[in-house]
Amino acid sequence: MVPAAGVGARMGAALPKQYLTLEGRTVAEHTLTRLLAFAPLRQVVVAVAAGDPWWPELDVARHRRVEAVTGGASRAASVRAGVAAVLARDPDAWVMVHDMARPLVRLSDIQALVDGCGEDGAILARRVTDTVKRADGDDRIAATLDRRHIWRALTPQLFAARALHDALGGDLDAITDEASALEATGRHPALVEGRADNIKITLPEDLALARFYLGTQEEEGLAW
Repeated sequence: MVPAAGVGARMGAALPKQYLTLEGRTVAEHTLTRLLAFAPLRQVVVAVAAGDPWWPELDVARHRRVEAVTGGASRAASVRAGVAAVLARDPDAWVMVHDMARPLVRLSDIQALVDGCGEDGAILARRVTDTVKRADGDDRIAATLDRRHIWRALTPQLFAARALHDALGGDLDAITDEASALEATGRHPALVEGRADNIKITLPEDLALARFYLGTQEEEGLAW
């Protein structure tokens, strides 16, 4: 499922970032086309904002494997609404949650996520290569962290739908990704290393980087 009810305020654009244009198509169209190309996905549930005027205009919104639900006030609330729709269809389903603002995910990474998933689920992630500092309350260095054990969380993230839905029943404001909700219940999802070009479009400069990576993927013949 794909949460897409946010406004992307950090982008500073006149419309939500998922509807910005990336090489002739919206970010949303790129992202959903990638997901729909992964044959094992039976359905793609998209959580959109109530009254969203842009979503109905997309051809992909009418795809037979795409279902829209009304999202919530936070990412976690939107995910919970989407997972509830999945459970209504299949109480034993597994659900893959992906950021709409990650249009460059490769099918090979999605397959690696499925292959590396255990009973507690799994997420795509990247090992941190920079030196990482922990700050104190005055923005001074409090400690240098051991980067061998530090990863950046990416998406998709894959979990049993019932477990994820139950984990999202608490304080939704404190949840920044789905794995953190599962962690709070004592689960330990697996980390599956993904590609560096699976970037999230958050700031204006990210669009230029996305164009570069998209061009590189197309040159490699690996856009999917």
